[in-house]
Amino acid sequence: MSALDGKSVLVTGAARGIGAAIARTLARDGATVVGLDVPALADDLRAGMERIRGEAMELDITAADAPAVIAGRFARKGLDVLVHNAGVTRDRTIARMSEQEWDMVLAINLTAQERLNEALLDGGVLREGGRIVTVSSIGGIAGNRGQTNYGASKAGVIGIVETLAPVLAERGQTINAVAPGFIETKMTAAMPLGTREAGRRMNSVSQGGLPVDVAETIAWLASPASGGVNGNVVRVCGQSLIGA
Repeated sequence: MSALDGKSVLVTGAARGIGAAIARTLARDGATVVGLDVPALADDLRAGMERIRGEAMELDITAADAPAVIAGRFARKGLDVLVHNAGVTRDRTIARMSEQEWDMVLAINLTAQERLNEALLDGGVLREGGRIVTVSSIGGIAGNRGQTNYGASKAGVIGIVETLAPVLAERGQTINAVAPGFIETKMTAAMPLGTREAGRRMNSVSQGGLPVDVAETIAWLASPASGGVNGNVVRVCGQSLIGA
């Protein structure tokens, strides 16, 4: 048997990049995966879910009814693992950042997680022994120039983990976070060359990480092997100098 045989898993932001790698890895380990992403990425999402025999859920997680819709999807059978991966950047120095850019990043990266956690926990949808794994960032630990909104949202994710850990422990559940450093994705490929190369080299392995590096860490946190791990933030950064 595989580690996640018979387990029901929801991965947000599953259409591309790290989210798609997470969905593939958890499906490899036996989970039945529901991948969620915005309707604009429906084609990528459906194709990815078809490859792993998962289910696609097209939904904007910031919508007012999103938590209720998601809770309703899993209400009958329950949910074993929730992976909060959905996230965006809108980089700009704080003096030039618009209110919309601030609000969008906080709404997707942080508030949506909080609202969904509340709906699933209050509704008893997350099963006994259930796991919540959320994607933070080195930027949430150390900050980064031009990413005040992103850093604030990812620091908030760590705050959620630390706050909910004792609550979930009483229910026989866990919550943990991963904090990726520079990961090679389409998003980082669009960075200016100098910024991109600095991100790759400012760690002990002198190279960028891959989405599968994050996915494998999440797979461990979702598995029975990590039953004693709760309220932790695991860095996936090659020992990055940022936040060291």
